[in-house]
Amino acid sequence: MRLAPLVLFSAVLAACASAPPAPPVVAPVAVAPPPVAPVPLAPPAPEPVAATPLAPAALPFDLATLQRKQIYQMTPAEVGRYIAYMHSTEPDLRKRIAAIGRKNIGQPYVLNLLGEYPYELHDNLPMFSLQASDCVVFAEHTYAMALSQSWEEFFWMLQRIRYKDGVIGVATRNHYTEVDWNINNAWLVSDVSALLAGTDAPTYEMKIDRAAFLKMRHNTASGIPVQLSQEAYVAKDKVAKVAAQLQDGDLVNVISTRGGKFWASHVGIIVIDANGQRNFLNSAEPQVREESFEAFFARTAAREERNGKNGMKLAGFKFLRLNDHIVVPPAAPQPRPGPPLAALPKATASASASASATAAINGPAGSAIR
Repeated sequence: MRLAPLVLFSAVLAACASAPPAPPVVAPVAVAPPPVAPVPLAPPAPEPVAATPLAPAALPFDLATLQRKQIYQMTPAEVGRYIAYMHSTEPDLRKRIAAIGRKNIGQPYVLNLLGEYPYELHDNLPMFSLQASDCVVFAEHTYAMALSQSWEEFFWMLQRIRYKDGVIGVATRNHYTEVDWNINNAWLVSDVSALLAGTDAPTYEMKIDRAAFLKMRHNTASGIPVQLSQEAYVAKDKVAKVAAQLQDGDLVNVISTRGGKFWASHVGIIVIDANGQRNFLNSAEPQVREESFEAFFARTAAREERNGKNGMKLAGFKFLRLNDHIVVPPAAPQPRPGPPLAALPKATASASASASATAAINGPAGSAIR
C-alpha cells in the first residue's frame, strides 16, 4: 500500500488598493513547514471467507437414559460415558466396583466368550463382551470398568487384567485361576485365604501341564514345563465365621473337588448390602445375580444332588482382598509375532516354541478354567 505524504505550503498575499504608493514591501520568503509523519490508512476489509464446518458434536450425556439401562444393554460409547460418570461421582473404589457389578445384574450367562480374535486366529472369539458373561468375564469387566475413566482405558485395563503383563496372546492369557490370574494380578488383589482360615487351613496340591492344555484346547504348540502348586482355602463350613472380614470388591474363588482333585471352578465378587450382609455377586446360569452365601450353598447342593455321588462337590473358597493402594503396572511391550511354526525348519521351530513359552508364562501351576 502506498501512502502520499501531505505537505502544507504558506500563500503569499499582495496588496492592490488605489492609495498613494507606499514604500516597497519586501515579500516574505515562503518557508515550508516540517514534513508531517504519514498517517496510516485503515487496511481494506478482508474478503469474506466461508466458515469451515465444525465436526459433529458428541451426543449429550443423557444420565437419565443410562440410569435406566443395565451395562449389558449399553453400547460401548454409553459404557464409556457411564464409567466416566461413576469415576467422577464415586471416589471409593470398593463402592464403585460394587455399583458397577450390580449394574450388570441380569446379564445373560454364556460360557467361553472371549479369545484373542482378530489378533490371533486360533478361534473367532472377541476380546471383550458387553451383552453376556461367564464368571471370569464378569469379574474382569467389573474390575476393569471400575479402574477406568473412558472406554479406551477400560479396553486397555481389561487386557492388562486378562493377560500376564498385559501381553495379548493365548499363551499369555491367565488360564489358571490360582496361579495365573491370582498371581499375575497381585497388583490388584492379594490371597488372604490362609490368614482367614488360620493355622489349620486346609490345602490342596495341583499339577498343571500348560503345554498339553494349550495344545488340546487352543491348538497352540508350546514347550511350557509341568508345574506344581499348593493352595490354601477356607472350608465351606467356616465361611460364616470369616464373612464379617470380607469387604466390597474382594475376589472369591469357589473351590470344588471331584475324584480327589481340587480346583477353582467359579469366581465372583463380594458386595455388602444395606444390612451389612456379605453377598456373592457372580455370573452363573442363567444370569448375573447377587445372592447370600446361604443361597449359593443351597443352589450348589441342589446341583450336587442332580449330578449324583460322582459329580463335582463344593469344598470351600479362596478369598482375595482388593488391595488398598492400587498402582496399575504398565503393560509389557507387545512382541512382534514371528512366522508360524509350520513354516520354520524343525529344529528352529522347536527352539522358537520353547523360547516363546518360557517368556510367556512363569510361575507354579493352578486350575484351568478357560
